Amino acid sequence: MKKVNSSLILAMLCMAFTTHASTQTWSDTQKEQRWAEQIVDTLFDGEPIWLEANDHEFLGIEMQASEGNTGRAAIVIHGIGIHPNWEQVVRPLRVGLTEHGWHTLSIQMPILLNDADSHDYAPLLDEVSVRINAAIDYLKEHGQQELVIIAHSMGATMTMRYTKDVPDTPIRSLVLIGMQGGSETIYDNAEALKDVRMPVLDLYGSEDLPGVVDFADRKAQAATGNPKFQQIEVQGANHFFDGLEDRLVKIVSKWLKDSQSS
Repeated sequence: MKKVNSSLILAMLCMAFTTHASTQTWSDTQKEQRWAEQIVDTLFDGEPIWLEANDHEFLGIEMQASEGNTGRAAIVIHGIGIHPNWEQVVRPLRVGLTEHGWHTLSIQMPILLNDADSHDYAPLLDEVSVRINAAIDYLKEHGQQELVIIAHSMGATMTMRYTKDVPDTPIRSLVLIGMQGGSETIYDNAEALKDVRMPVLDLYGSEDLPGVVDFADRKAQAATGNPKFQQIEVQGANHFFDGLEDRLVKIVSKWLKDSQSS
């Protein structure tokens, strides 16, 4: 993968945020800009791209499958308050899956300040569908036809909201990692699963957050009408699969392969 001209990209970054300074968004765009500047200046695996949603340009990191264009792409969605090259969960998946035939596009989702509570993210759910759709349009324009979403934590909640807002989505399957299931959160993910009919992997660790582990049964019960739903608990894994990154990639890649052939 060629090394990008960081000076040129940073100049484009500043111009993008200046041009769209009046954008209407709940997301902390200044924090997005800071994340983007750090990522672009140090990025080695993949290429930065710019996508647009609601007159706001946001960062994506694209990486080709190692075997070339396979026509299969995974949109990787990060968790609360972080960015599309986060070292835990996100980067291992967006890079590792390229060795299993997947083109990846990790995108910046709406974020808030570090001290924001998860409940503060409720208004941001309204901004999710336009960002995911922008990623879908980009991938399709560049020859990727079989699209899946892989989302972690708050990103999984955002993805579930997306399935409600865009019921006719071209997304073919979902991998939801560390997804909470209780109705006391900003969105009732378990309830939303009742309406999903595409292949779904609900993946979590035995040492995950209580809001994930305690509601595993509720999520499984909600998805009983979907024969393509599978739930996997990884023994010893915490919410971020620390130390189990390779296993995480293997589980996800195998499930994606199996769901394609089923």
